[in-house]
Order: sequence, then structure tokens, then C-alpha cells
Amino acid sequence: QVQLVESGGGSVQPGGSLRLSCAAPGIMFRIYVMGWYRQAPGKQRELVATITTGGTTNYADSVKGRFTISRDNAKKTVYLQMNSLKPEDTAVYYCNAALDPRNYWGQGTQVPVSS
Repeated sequence: QVQLVESGGGSVQPGGSLRLSCAAPGIMFRIYVMGWYRQAPGKQRELVATITTGGTTNYADSVKGRFTISRDNAKKTVYLQMNSLKPEDTAVYYCNAALDPRNYWGQGTQVPVSS
């Protein structure tokens, strides 16, 4: 069974920063599109950012200029650097690995943003 292991979540004050990591040792990481999604309480899961095998990135409008997705193929890890966090960023953040038809998810890591 493929496992994506997220880390780096935790409580943070508005304006603060966090870096999420997601390790995917059980897949041929370099050929997967990697992404971060989030689900706020009472809302549907939404895209945060994706990064292709070639390094092309895509961001939700709500996080552009504040969040940065990156990947390290040698470490089989994808990162999400989150700066200038806002209360509305509060959610469970999920890592995703996609290579049609395969689609794998991490267990999620909580990021509460409050003062």
C-alpha cells in the first residue's frame, strides 16, 4: 500500500509561517504530479498548489504570492512553504500524488491559524 507521510503542521498565529513536507518513498516519485490540497471545517477539499514532473507550478488564487510548492526528487519529498498565514488558511492539508489512473493521498496534517 502506497503511503504519503505528511509533517510540519501545527498551530500558528496570523502572519506566521509553516513548511509542510510530504514524503513518498513507495512510488516512482519523479514521474508523479505532486500537489497539496486542503479541507476547512464544513467545506469541500480544494486545490492549494501542484507541481509537475518538470517543475511547473500552479496555485489557487487565494494563496498566490504567499505559498510556494517545491519538490526534491532525490528525497522523494514535496514541500509547501506557507507565509503570511491568515485565519482563513485554517484547514487540514493533504498531500497528493497523481499519475493517471493512480491517485494517492496522505493522511492529512492540521494547520490552525489563530491568535
